[in-house]
Amino acid sequence: MFDIIAFDADDTLWHTEIMFIETQARFRQMLVPWADAATVDQTLYQAELKGFADFGYGIKGFALAMVETALALSGGQIAARDIQRIIDFAREMRRWPVDLLDGVQPVVARLAQTHKLMIITKGELIDQESKIARSGLADYFSRIEVVSDKTPETYAALFDRHGIDAARFVMIGNSLRSDILPVLAIGGEAVFVPYRTTWAHERVADEHNPGGYHEIEHIAQLPALIEELSREQAPRRKRGGRTAPA
Repeated sequence: MFDIIAFDADDTLWHTEIMFIETQARFRQMLVPWADAATVDQTLYQAELKGFADFGYGIKGFALAMVETALALSGGQIAARDIQRIIDFAREMRRWPVDLLDGVQPVVARLAQTHKLMIITKGELIDQESKIARSGLADYFSRIEVVSDKTPETYAALFDRHGIDAARFVMIGNSLRSDILPVLAIGGEAVFVPYRTTWAHERVADEHNPGGYHEIEHIAQLPALIEELSREQAPRRKRGGRTAPA
């Protein structure tokens, strides 16, 4: 049924959000003299949102948002050595180990035997390429795309460039906003694999979630779901999310 099975990378194939959570905790501690934790978190989030258009998603944008937040909350009084610490935080994040989610490697290896696999991930090109190379998974994927954002237009452009039929494409990911809903909007299939923590920007309110995707609790369930979907003779998409049997 599917010509291409595509995967998101961060928090679908390997752990990433925990890196941001731990770094943000250290950043909060740095700003204790000027603001409480809730104020730091809210100011940082707003700085990230404001910076997406200029700096994109990823470590660089996060680091610049931390600098902007530190300057704003300290009234410009934060020491130069603390700005250096923020830069050091970003460097540590770039060297963070690539820790695959449980079950990812055997699932990817199995599906690569029967399907063409693709990675579609957003973020900084150098950082994402480094993680893909260090993951040990690169050879399983015939196509790798690093994009600045994931919108219906982004996916449509990728489909056009690679000659992909949306009706024969399925996207696997942990973000409803980036991996699931944009693909459904242009006629593809999508499988939602929730991660234990979701960044606020990637959350979707219930009233904005139309359903129409499949949902599994663990990536180990993916091969069985792909086989089931390939056998089905019923309409491709059923209304509402579906949870595959364990």
